[in-house]
Amino acid sequence: MELKRLPYELTVCKLESLADIDLSGQLFFIGKTEDELSLVCETSAVPARTVAREDGWKGFRIQGTLDFSLVGILSKIAAVLAQNAIGIFAVSTYDTDYILVKAEDFEPAADALAAAGYGIV
Repeated sequence: MELKRLPYELTVCKLESLADIDLSGQLFFIGKTEDELSLVCETSAVPARTVAREDGWKGFRIQGTLDFSLVGILSKIAAVLAQNAIGIFAVSTYDTDYILVKAEDFEPAADALAAAGYGIV
């Protein structure tokens, strides 16, 4: 399985309003519950008004389209990284999964995943 390095810094933040989001960037994940409105986006696209923000994330995208019947893909990647004391923040789309790690853990994560047999592109 191949994981593609995402070429930009990412931020995880909490917002008050959907109106603050400019969706013209390359990557956005929006999560809304009764308690909060969260956004993952390129650091360069973080809205001016945030309730809280955590900068310094980098990411990998699982290459290809993942069928919903596939089991354990994300858990295996998470296990490799956990064995190397690397925490993750995972988000998913209809087609695939994204694994975010803190920027300082990005190269160690790539090395650990490559050693476990994942192709890193």
